[in-house]
Amino acid sequence: MAVNITSIKTASNGVWQGDNPLHYAFPLLILQTTLILILSRFLAFLLKPLRQPKVIAEIIGGILLGPSALGRNEEYLNRIFPKWSNPILESVASIGLLFFLFLVGLELDLSSIHRSGRKAFGIALAGITLPFVCGIGVAFVLRKTVEGADQVGYAPFLVFMGVSLSITAFPVLARILAELKLLTTEVGETAMAAAAFNDVAAWILLALAVALAGNGDGGGGKSPLVSLWVLISGVVFVVFMMMVVQPIMKWVARRCSSEGEVVDEAYICLTLAGVMVSGFLTDLIGIHSIFGAFVFGLTIPKGGNFADRLIERIEDFVSGLLLPLYFASSGLKTNVAKISGGKAWGLLVLVITTACAGKIIGTFVVAMMVRIPVRESLTLGVLMNTKGLVELIVLNIGKEKKVLNDEIFAILVLMALFTTFITTPTVMAIYKPSRGGHSIRTHRKLRDLSMTEEFQDELRILACVHGPSNAASLISLVESSRSTKKSMLKLFIMQLVELTERSSSIIMVHRVRKNGLPFFNVFRRGDWHSRVAGAFQTYGQLGRVSVRPTTAISALSTMHQDICHVAEEKRVAMIILPFHKQWNGADDESLQNMGHGWRGVNQMVLKHSPCSVAVLVDRGFGGSGIQTPGPITVVTQRVCIVFFGGPDDREALELGSRMAEHPAVKVTVVRFVNKEGLNGDRVTLMPSPNKSTEISYSFSTATMDRPVEKELDETAVTEFRSRWDIGIVEYTEKVATSNMIEEVLAIGRNIDYDLIVVGKGRFPSNMVAELAERHAEHPELGPIGDILASPGQGLTCSVLVIQQHDLAHNEELPVSKVVHPVQTSTTSTSSSSSIQQVSTDVV
Repeated sequence: MAVNITSIKTASNGVWQGDNPLHYAFPLLILQTTLILILSRFLAFLLKPLRQPKVIAEIIGGILLGPSALGRNEEYLNRIFPKWSNPILESVASIGLLFFLFLVGLELDLSSIHRSGRKAFGIALAGITLPFVCGIGVAFVLRKTVEGADQVGYAPFLVFMGVSLSITAFPVLARILAELKLLTTEVGETAMAAAAFNDVAAWILLALAVALAGNGDGGGGKSPLVSLWVLISGVVFVVFMMMVVQPIMKWVARRCSSEGEVVDEAYICLTLAGVMVSGFLTDLIGIHSIFGAFVFGLTIPKGGNFADRLIERIEDFVSGLLLPLYFASSGLKTNVAKISGGKAWGLLVLVITTACAGKIIGTFVVAMMVRIPVRESLTLGVLMNTKGLVELIVLNIGKEKKVLNDEIFAILVLMALFTTFITTPTVMAIYKPSRGGHSIRTHRKLRDLSMTEEFQDELRILACVHGPSNAASLISLVESSRSTKKSMLKLFIMQLVELTERSSSIIMVHRVRKNGLPFFNVFRRGDWHSRVAGAFQTYGQLGRVSVRPTTAISALSTMHQDICHVAEEKRVAMIILPFHKQWNGADDESLQNMGHGWRGVNQMVLKHSPCSVAVLVDRGFGGSGIQTPGPITVVTQRVCIVFFGGPDDREALELGSRMAEHPAVKVTVVRFVNKEGLNGDRVTLMPSPNKSTEISYSFSTATMDRPVEKELDETAVTEFRSRWDIGIVEYTEKVATSNMIEEVLAIGRNIDYDLIVVGKGRFPSNMVAELAERHAEHPELGPIGDILASPGQGLTCSVLVIQQHDLAHNEELPVSKVVHPVQTSTTSTSSSSSIQQVSTDVV
């Protein structure tokens, strides 16, 4: 049924007055947007384990909603996506596209292209030329094979096909490289520079194709002079933007820097208006409006705060809401049913094969010519074959200009999906980046430092922070851990930043990464300029400590790799992690939860760390202000070490011994012991792999010699007591009772302590084993740490949970507790035990 678009009203009067909201523009747009966002987000969640870009989910979502799947139901299609609503949906989506291309220009640093040299330029040239020529060859085949394809002028059709096969999606490639930690490896840097060359060339070729296509008549019957005038006008526009507008934007950026006193809101609004005006001008010329927005983005200075503030204003709204509408609309226009019959599917295979072969072979040959190794050359070819969202933009413009008909459009959309989808798994299969040189595997735990005379006073710590809120407590903890020779403390600070789809993430990666992994640098003006940096810089200067900062920007699923790599490379003895929950005040109402993703980071570091790990549950340790003690200080920290026995508790005791050396730290050791002659029950632990690790504690599966462990515990306690007079540290023993939880909570509620240090207890004593089947809220902290970290218990002191590095304890499993009455002493005196055995001796 034909609908007069001018008769469509914006809003309805509601169902009570007899109106159907689906017959009105705005309510229908809301429903369409909601459907697209829900489906695309769901598909993105399903594809996340495959590390696929979000654009893949958005295109597939559009295809499912369109005529290829759900749209086969005519009733659904006419009600939810009627033809009269398409211009409205696409107009709203095009606003998002306009600002997205502005962000692409903002990400693209032309100076980095200039610095990349001839190697990247040669690779880019080959990566464009060969696929472009192949695309022209495919175009001839399609014109003779696909019905209606020969009704379009030769010139625009050939150029559009050449661009479709030769383009590389710079924004998608940047995110794939960042996800795989290849962004600034040699391969990644070359790929990004070549993609940047490719991007600029692609937009120039696209402008040429649009000029040749004209006003949508396919280029037929139009004077060549018109296309020439369009191209000349486009060149004049670019020159004007670079010669006139770019200096103006540099002046604006300086005015809006952190040192400037002028409020930048007006400048930001004018800049956003500039995006619209630039798009209008190129549309006026006869080139698509996105070209103007892209060029305007290139004029914005990449350094300083102005670009960051622009991104903050627009990227979430554009990337999260408007852009998915654009790519979903591409899917809505893709009718896979148009590809019917063996001949059509054969054309699809031909296009995919030609696109992949042209890109990969062209890039591979030139990369080999400039002496890049075979595997890296092949990886470059696969990376440069990334299509994604930029390809979709080209195809949509081609369909809008009536250069591409429905069947060819569907073939090319599926080609773009396939080539982008295979990029990540293929690169992961053929190339793994070098993690740098092999570090010397020494000094993995604090006990090693005390037992090695040469490095007796050297302490290397890697402290991770989420933001300024972690700085005060970490500085207090690190300061209290210093030995008497304070110059031997080496502190590495790593700020953890989640890598997202946002443009600001990619810009940050460019600024702070080197060789694909975090790198360290001394404090300089402009480096690590934040409140976190200022706090640790001040501490390093006043406390005479070597502080070296870095930033790790990764997806949360791979963040632990950066942390463990730095710990290995710098040979640190301990990693300090902030707990994923933080108290901003004395009560539980001020609890801030960073989220399950950050909890997963801590769990993976605990599992894969090459050294001891400490998780800090911060309830205000260090006070409200950041303390930076110098050589002489009056600040007093009151620390309690809770000792049950086992490797983790011995590591906690070792840290307490170091803290006791600090003149401003008061250390108390509370040791829990079994009652002598207690004729109680023997607790054994049975492995239960079917139990959920989210609500159950996991214990080491290692077979350990129990008498030896008891002897090591006694030795550690004896050494600690012999080193310190009763006036310097306090040592008390508590007899374990049947109510261990209340005993531990009583210590936590003691206002005399600022910090409680406990071991994780992966090889538990009999007292800790009693708690093995307790419902765990934070199982990664072990039973005692979990009790002290749980909210709602009236605790005010901070908690530090320590896990000693020991390869023998890497394998952990949840367990079931079995209690046996003690009748004989045969099992209690066995020489070894393990939870892998039927009966585990933990007495």
